[in-house]
Amino acid sequence: MSSRIVLGVSGGIAAYKACELLRRLTEAGHAVRVIPTAAALEFVGAPTWAALSGEPVAVDVWDDVHEVPHVKVGRSADLVVVAPATADLLARAAHGMADDLLTNTLLTARCPLLYVPAMHTEMWEHPATAENVATLRRRGAVVLEPAVGRLTGADTGKGRLPEPDEIFAAASRMLRRGDLAADLAGRRVVVTAGGTREFLDPVRFLGNSSSGKQGHAFARAAAARGAAVTLIAANVALPDPAGVDVVRVVTTEELRVATHRAAEGADAVVMAAAPCDYRPAEYSNVKLKKSEGVAPVLPLALNPDIAAELGRKKPSGQVLVAFAAETAEGPAGLEHARAKLASKNADLIVFNVVGRDRVFGADDSAVTVIDPAGGVAEVGPGSKEAIADEVLDLVFARPLERRPRPPEGA
Repeated sequence: MSSRIVLGVSGGIAAYKACELLRRLTEAGHAVRVIPTAAALEFVGAPTWAALSGEPVAVDVWDDVHEVPHVKVGRSADLVVVAPATADLLARAAHGMADDLLTNTLLTARCPLLYVPAMHTEMWEHPATAENVATLRRRGAVVLEPAVGRLTGADTGKGRLPEPDEIFAAASRMLRRGDLAADLAGRRVVVTAGGTREFLDPVRFLGNSSSGKQGHAFARAAAARGAAVTLIAANVALPDPAGVDVVRVVTTEELRVATHRAAEGADAVVMAAAPCDYRPAEYSNVKLKKSEGVAPVLPLALNPDIAAELGRKKPSGQVLVAFAAETAEGPAGLEHARAKLASKNADLIVFNVVGRDRVFGADDSAVTVIDPAGGVAEVGPGSKEAIADEVLDLVFARPLERRPRPPEGA
């Protein structure tokens, strides 16, 4: 469905990436009005924005003053996206400044607002920026976390603009959800994804076929709905979701440590990763040699149950979502899932049937969500993004205590 979108562009080097975002939005059938700041025009000129959008480009409130653009543009928009959003733009928006057409539009808009920051790491981590971002989020805007990567010059760190495809996906989700676009603003969500590896020697490991797609879908959905999201990714080959803090791990123990640390103060913990249940009892520092005609015997040790550990120490108000990937179908599979729900002291368990050529790596899925009271909800079949949104609806339909966000850098 076609929507009216305002694309605000502030004056950062990442402004060139907004051209690709604009192309994606217009190709999806949306009517896009670009409002660059004066500084943004130093990076990409007005003719480029006008040619790509098919709409006139104005910067100053005095342009086309008879149409009262500083009021009209914001009132008529279905979504406002600011990408890139510099530290200066975030500060002016947070303090209600109205010294150009873009900041006037932000004050008059009554639709969902999506800010996509891009700046140097030191600027993003400065307490002033942190306070401005917190203010905007508290008011209901979605402010994505910047990506980690190459910045200007030789610098690398957090502050890079997420890729246009990721921004487009977040904007599309907000358009679909309308007034509920930022319903998770102020929440903290931890998601695990992928499959862990347990090494036998420097080249061999025990592992599983988890692609991490469902966990990434949960992280992407929660971030697009305004939550502060930490994704703990185990051996996934997927691009980082926009607006998400990503922690990469390899082994089950690394996943365990990272998840316990991230879960402190979280409103919800979604355990979508597939940790190995076992690890080699002994690790060989050299490659294990093949004996002629004799298969080696590999003693195994049991790995800790991370979800059960979290369930035992779960604070009041936190929702723990466990997963049960079973080869058994029907009543037998449901019984296994219910047993896991109880043993892990989880609030919800997501049950799905897996096997060769089933679920792992697929783009679509269907799951059954079970709660301790015996409630059962069938979700899907549908895309993993749709599954994530429906399960998050179930998670946050439960009574939750709002938990304070930890200090920046904690």
